[in-house]
Amino acid sequence: MNPQVPDLSAIHEFLLCPTPDAWVQAALAQPELMLVDHANCEKKAAGTALNLMFRYLDNFELLHKMSRLAREELRHFEQVLAIMQRRGIEYPHISASRYAAGLRAEVRGAEPGRLIDTLICGAIIEARSCERFARIAPLLDEELQDFYLSLLKSEARHFRDYLHLAQQAAGGEDIAPRVQQLLQVERKLVQGDDGDFRFHSGVPVNGARESH
Repeated sequence: MNPQVPDLSAIHEFLLCPTPDAWVQAALAQPELMLVDHANCEKKAAGTALNLMFRYLDNFELLHKMSRLAREELRHFEQVLAIMQRRGIEYPHISASRYAAGLRAEVRGAEPGRLIDTLICGAIIEARSCERFARIAPLLDEELQDFYLSLLKSEARHFRDYLHLAQQAAGGEDIAPRVQQLLQVERKLVQGDDGDFRFHSGVPVNGARESH
């Protein structure tokens, strides 16, 4: 095993399906678009953490973990930007994939369900990101391979932190059934057709083209 690659068995066991091969082929066909949307994903991940910090002021463990997570995600954003700049890749506005919105549409409106579901969705998104980084990295050029492999440890920790916080928010309630319900939604989003390729898209049906 590559020494840079942590043990991701917990993530593979957690997710209900691997990333489809068609997504991998689409990513290889349009690495510039993958980097643009990856940058967007890092910004959104930091924003999610900050939103939780503003909303749940009484949860000190959540505040500490989300503060660290937000800093790390913004650092990753800066690293993606630097790669884009070195490669002369522009940063256009592109539409978001339906992935995160599809998960968050399942979040309950009343507390504590709202917090529990938001944290579970965070865990799922981090787990899928980690799985995709590991899947695509060996197929990329050396710079991108090293960068994506370097992200695995933090993404795996974010996954664990979100799950831990979700269980904490649930008190004595077992969150496993709810986790499985949301994972079923995630599997449909990952395996279903998507209009355009994005880092978290399902199977792209429009090939390698993106109109700006």
